[in-house]
Formats: sequence, structure tokens, C-alpha cells
Amino acid sequence: MHEVYDNPLVARYASASMARLWSAQVKFSTWRRLWIALAEAERTLGLEITAEQIAAMKANVDNIDFVAADAYEKRFRHDVMAHIHAFGDMAPEARPIIHLGATSCYVTDNTDLILIRQALEFVRDKVVAVIDAFGRFATQWKALPCLGYTHFQPAQLVTVGKRATLWCHELILDLGEIEHRLAGLRFLGVKGTTGTQASFLALFKGDHARVEALDRLVAQAFGFEQVYRVSGQTYSRKVDSQVVGALAGIAESAHRFGMDLRLLAHERELEEPFEAEQIGSSAMPYKRNPMRAERMCSLGRFVQALPAAAAQTAACQWLERTLDDSAIRRLVIPQAFLAVDAILNLYLSVVPGLVVNAAVTARRVHEELPFMATENLLMAAVSAGGDRQDLHARIREHSLAASSALKAGATRNDLLERIGSDPLFPRLDWESILDPTRYVGRSAQQVDDFVKAEVEPIRDRYRAQVSRRLEDEVRV
Repeated sequence: MHEVYDNPLVARYASASMARLWSAQVKFSTWRRLWIALAEAERTLGLEITAEQIAAMKANVDNIDFVAADAYEKRFRHDVMAHIHAFGDMAPEARPIIHLGATSCYVTDNTDLILIRQALEFVRDKVVAVIDAFGRFATQWKALPCLGYTHFQPAQLVTVGKRATLWCHELILDLGEIEHRLAGLRFLGVKGTTGTQASFLALFKGDHARVEALDRLVAQAFGFEQVYRVSGQTYSRKVDSQVVGALAGIAESAHRFGMDLRLLAHERELEEPFEAEQIGSSAMPYKRNPMRAERMCSLGRFVQALPAAAAQTAACQWLERTLDDSAIRRLVIPQAFLAVDAILNLYLSVVPGLVVNAAVTARRVHEELPFMATENLLMAAVSAGGDRQDLHARIREHSLAASSALKAGATRNDLLERIGSDPLFPRLDWESILDPTRYVGRSAQQVDDFVKAEVEPIRDRYRAQVSRRLEDEVRV
């Protein structure tokens, strides 16, 4: 096993449940369940298919001889025909009616839709769990002032919790996209080689009502209430493009959060969890590298590259069917889900354990607050009887001098001492003017409003997902 390439999405990053969903066993067992559903529906609608034939098929849903199937595929150069023969070997009574009236995409495309739906549900549940974790973190730290940054330069103060709502909000937008894709996902059903259902119309001797009923019965057997009304041999690859686009949206949010966390880790304000025996660097023992955030960015970048491939595949379909979609879909669709699953596992590993270095955060605020407080200082001095224009000019002089001193190596910001010793300024209530909570605006209230209006409805909608542990172990 160590002598051939092993996809790291399976071996290293994604959860076992997501990896199993895209396994050969699940794929080909689903093919067999589709053949059984087709036979049962055809029997219900009057075709000569026996209960014994269906029982034989059901007894061998998971009993797949992969060696035999591989041998058949080498002979036939056709994977669906190979598995039809391998299934027939296991259930010889049913051999004459397996795949009756169907074309290859009956099993391949309907299976993809079944797996996409289940994978989207996996993703949805983990996104919900991350939103819940962000909501808890934001509430906990809603009132702690911290530097706001624009252009990664110190700007007006925000709070740690308010910043977290920005990360959470983007995931809520992503959740809406995932829910939308799930709500709109339909079944291909039984459409035939060019989407006309001609083979099934022939089986039912021109009875359109029974062909329509067959479509419904097979779809309902897999929990789909609707089928795509029109198709070629395949369902529109636009569906894949839209699904991969929704997954890429999660990757965008993750990359943004990971990048922000890396920047704040550099400032020592916020850190991802770091385990007791974790090593940050093989050469520098003191290092605490934000490797989970870096991995989120790396995997996010990978997923963000996939929508182009899915879009090009959708655009390049010829008429009723072409096969140049096959190989790329085998790569793009499973790997998009595997990578997003890995990203969400990282989210669930990082967010509940985020470390806020409150003392460092307060020190950073204290270092920059004198500059930010100059407008309040000016207004207070004017209210105390000073001349606004003269005071403005003097504050500007002192600010530039203090800034130059810091750039020249000064260890502290002495702007306040400069202003306090200036006879032009009246005696001021420095403690009140320099209270950081006066500079965070409505940050705490915005957190409360956001959690109540945006997070709580999601918690109510997905109580079961929020209450159970969803994250898988992250290999650090």
C-alpha cells in the first residue's frame, strides 16, 4: 500500500464517513439498489418479473465480487456492463431482467444524485455546527475591545466577538446556498438513451401513464419527490456546477477565516488550539505555527479551483450525451466534498478551542488608543473652553512626534503625556476619555442582535445537529 499514490484527501484529511460515502462499495451497492427499484417498479406496473428474481437481487446488494467485475470490465471495456454481469453471476435467476429497459446513466447518474444529496447533508450538518460554535464564541467575547484593522493597519476599535460574527455571517450565507441546492436537487429517474424514455414506452406497449408512473416509483424509492422533467441521457451537468460552486463558497469563507486567524496569531491576539506535545517547528522549538488555519487556506484554495472545471464540463456537453464528462466528474465531485469535509473538520477543531490572549489584546489597544482618541480629546478640550483650530494643530504636532518616536524605537506611545504637559490643553478626565469601551460603538449589541436574529433560528431548525458531536479527529 505504500508503493502507489494515495489520495491525501482520503488518507489524511477527510472524515471516514465522507470517504466511505464515495467508496466503490457504496457506489456499486447503490447501482444494485437502483436495479432492484427498477425491477420492483416494473413488476408493480405489470411486467413479467417474479418475486423470486427480486429476492435474489436483494440478497446480493452488498455481495460484490470486485475481482469478477474487474475481469468483466477488461473484456467489455464498459463498467456498467461489467457490473451487470457480476450481479447476474450472484443472482442468476434475475440475470434476464437486470437493467431492463435502462441505459448506463440510469445507474451512474442516479447514483451520483443520491450520493450528492447525502454528501450535501453531511456538509450542511457540519456547517450548522460551526455556525453554532461561532455564535457561542461571539457571545462569550462580545464586549472585549480589540483593534479593528483596515488594510491591516490599526483602525477604530471593534470587539473580539463582533469580529467573529463576520466569519459566522459568511458561513450562514453558505448554509443558505447548501439548503437551496438540496431543496432543488431532483432525480434523473428512468429516461433512456436520449432522454425520450422510448425503451420504456416500448416495454409498456405505448402506455405513457405507466412510463410516467415508473419514473415516479423509482424516484420515490430513493426519497426523491421530483424528477428532472427533461434530460438527455444524463441530467444536466449544470447541476454539478451549481453544487461545486456552493462548496467553493464554504472554501472561500474558510480561507478568509484561516487567513484572519493567521494574521491575528502573528499579532498574538488570537490563536488556534495547540496540543500539549504538538511541535510547531523541527528547528525552532518555541514556534506555535497556525498549521490548522494554514491547512484550511490550502484546502480552501484547492476547492476554489474546482468550479472552473465543473463549469467547463457543463458548457461542453454535446446535444444528448458525450462522455468527456466522465473522468473529470470522477475527480471533481468526490474531491470537492472530501476537501470541504476536511475544511469543516478543521473549523470544528479550531473554533471551539480558540484562544483569546486578552492581555495582549488589551496592550495592543492601549498602544494605539491615544491616536484613536484624538478626536474625543479635541472635543473634550473644546468643551472645556479651548480653541478648536489651535487645539487641532497642536494635537497633530504631538501625534506626528509620538508616531516618529515609535518608529525610531520608542517602546511606548507617549502621546498622552505630550498632550497632558501642553499648557494649551485644559485638565481633562483622561481615564474617561481613554476607556476603550467608548470606542467600540454598538459591537456588543450587534453581536446579541446577530445571534438572536441569525444564529438562533438555525439552532432551532437543526437541534439534532447542534446537540451532537459532529467533528472527526483532525490529524495534526
